[in-house]
Amino acid sequence: MTSSAHPAVINRFFSGRAWIEGAALDQLDEMSRLPGVLEIAAFPDLHPGKYGATGVALLSSRLHPLLIGNDIGCGMSLFGLDLPLRKLKIDKAAERLRRLEAQAIGDVSDLLAQTDLPTDLAPNALGTIGGGNHFCELQAVEDLADGGSAAGLDDQGLYLLVHSGSRALGATVFSETASVHSGLAAGLDPGSEAGAAWLASHDRCVAWASLNRRLIAARAAAALRADLHLIADVPHNLVRPSDRGFVHYKGAAAVVSGALAPIAGSRASVSYVVRPSAGVARSLDGISHGAGRKYDRATMHGRVGRNRFEREQLLRNSWGGIAICDDRSLVVEEAASAYKDAGQVVTDLENESLIVRLASLRPLITFKKAVDEAEVEQRRRKPEYRREGGRGHERY
Repeated sequence: MTSSAHPAVINRFFSGRAWIEGAALDQLDEMSRLPGVLEIAAFPDLHPGKYGATGVALLSSRLHPLLIGNDIGCGMSLFGLDLPLRKLKIDKAAERLRRLEAQAIGDVSDLLAQTDLPTDLAPNALGTIGGGNHFCELQAVEDLADGGSAAGLDDQGLYLLVHSGSRALGATVFSETASVHSGLAAGLDPGSEAGAAWLASHDRCVAWASLNRRLIAARAAAALRADLHLIADVPHNLVRPSDRGFVHYKGAAAVVSGALAPIAGSRASVSYVVRPSAGVARSLDGISHGAGRKYDRATMHGRVGRNRFEREQLLRNSWGGIAICDDRSLVVEEAASAYKDAGQVVTDLENESLIVRLASLRPLITFKKAVDEAEVEQRRRKPEYRREGGRGHERY
């Protein structure tokens, strides 16, 4: 990275109880020396990432597309359903949610136009989750704190938490920007033609990603035969202008004081709904968006899921919840043990007076990836000896 002579101020919003890798702290120091960087807020989900630590809000006079990466506009959206918990049958609901991405979503061109986006802007990808740590999760209230009911949360209700971003659209913007600007580590001048062009593409990706999360939730609600309403839509991979420059949220939730925000756990631990306090002005209006990774993807393959039984166990949690994930590698890489303790993350944010905890939500059904139904049917029709395949073709 190209470094400036004077490192920026780094404000650490985490305690000694937080699991923070030395590599992440080294990256944080490197980020503080990037051209134009004025201030950094680091959160308790901090972990090593590509082009810098993840779990950071960074104020800069220059634009740094490398810090935002390829999933521009990625975020978390929380929705309430009109389906009461008492009527939920988990196994039946899981079977319906397997067909989530096959649900009709209406005229995509109209939806894009209503969002002030070009009608030909990646229409076929809308309403899709993607891979990695993205998901759509059906949740129920585990614990309702003081203020939770007043905020409209119902301990007998059901909720959808959707985590996704701009899919291939953001990846295309990132790759095109990187290919044109060889010195991208130094950032872009926001007043330049290149800076303005990237910012305009960035803004379209952020709007597209928000629409994508809304359509994923609409598909899930249709599969469950329920109506839904938006509670919070909080991106965590983006740039926001401020009166001092541009705040880069690299895996950090860009929040508004007083508005609700979700903080994700894992598919075997609770997530949280919080209310950012006025104190977030100290943290560049950022907080953690989730627990943060504890172990990288490659490392997880040596830790869990060494056989089919262990992998099947990873698809269940202590509440009887189910994970829908037909990608064997993804099951292992996204196991709950890959993530830090979300409860400790929330406690650190509380102790820093950045948030007020309103509720914890337990995971009931986590949708990540289902095999194509036509493919399943085709496999069923094959002769038995062809369906079995070898060890290398083992599937759920």
